[in-house]
Amino acid sequence: MSDRTTTARGTRTNVQKAAAIVGVVFLLVGVLGFIPGITTNFGDLSFAGHHSDARLFGLFQVSILHNIVHLLFGIAGLAMARTAAQARTYLVFGGAIYLVLFVYGLIVGQESAANFVPVNTADDFLGLALTRERTGVGATR
Repeated sequence: MSDRTTTARGTRTNVQKAAAIVGVVFLLVGVLGFIPGITTNFGDLSFAGHHSDARLFGLFQVSILHNIVHLLFGIAGLAMARTAAQARTYLVFGGAIYLVLFVYGLIVGQESAANFVPVNTADDFLGLALTRERTGVGATR
């Protein structure tokens, strides 16, 4: 099995499957962020910034920009799941990005203008959980 392609039968490696699943989940979350009812306070959804009071599932603070970022991460995951090497890159670098966002969320105040995505405490800790899952930290190989 080549690291660049799938096997002759078209089966995918576990890392490709994982990247595709993560991509689908991010696409789903991005779409759900635009659906009233699933996103509470939908009328308060703003393009960007901490002033958006919209909450995905009533918990995770979102904005139009935040939803677009989820959609783009999802598209990247599906595109990069085509090869094992790209899938691994997507998962590792995606995990690193979420680790940086977790630290950023802890440092930047939620009411700060620097909180432009926006993120809240629930987003911070979800980002930490995604970091662990995407990079495989603590997982057995």
